[in-house]
Amino acid sequence: MRVRIREFLHDWLGITLSVGTINKTIHESGRAVMPVEEILIEVALKSGLLNIDETSWPQKERLLWLGVFVSTTVVLFRVGRRTAAIFQALIIKNVYLGWIMTDGYQVYREQTKRLRCWAHLIRKARGLEEALNSEAQYFGEKSLFLLNSLIAAIKQAREAPPAQALSITYKQQIEEYQRLCEKMSLSEHKKTHALSVEMLNNWAVIFTVLDHPHLPLTNNEAERTLRHWVILRKICYGTRTDEGSRVFAILARVIETCRIRQC
Repeated sequence: MRVRIREFLHDWLGITLSVGTINKTIHESGRAVMPVEEILIEVALKSGLLNIDETSWPQKERLLWLGVFVSTTVVLFRVGRRTAAIFQALIIKNVYLGWIMTDGYQVYREQTKRLRCWAHLIRKARGLEEALNSEAQYFGEKSLFLLNSLIAAIKQAREAPPAQALSITYKQQIEEYQRLCEKMSLSEHKKTHALSVEMLNNWAVIFTVLDHPHLPLTNNEAERTLRHWVILRKICYGTRTDEGSRVFAILARVIETCRIRQC
């Protein structure tokens, strides 16, 4: 990446710097903003909702993980050996009391105030609907119908609060779908079995939003935030040292925090 920065500075701005100088500047920039790290963490932990996602991050020969935590005003990044360690170091160690929005990764299940991304479930249900297997098609259709019906009801509830909780209004439909999931969990069709088991394992978490319709349905905020850095990963192939990963994470925090605050 330093070589490409050098080429850009030379070709577009007429500035000639060595790769070593550019590397030193990046590290000095990281050290300069490190004092704000604790402030960003404190603000994030006081938020009512954190969108959380992760992606792989290479550090020379090691395959690490890049985790992102997005609130309405702050973005945090952490590079670590395991996603569980990244999550536990920030959320569990600091006793975060707000909601978290995540995918279905098992490490998040211990958190009681958790939301599941419905976009992931809908994509999987749509895949089943388009399958050649008739059982998979049926389960996909039923899953999509219920989820889309509930999404419409949640959006309406945000505009005009209903007389009773959506979980009560749709209790019968949800119970019928739960029985269908229990049946499909015995299916020999791999993806049908996988989605039904995923729904059952996350049942309460998935439908929590029916009692809190103001909360989000998707993890789009975290996924969009990660997208820029996935592109960077493809360009620079990650980092090379622990210090480099540390500097990258703090600079990414500041950049994305400024982005969402439109600084």
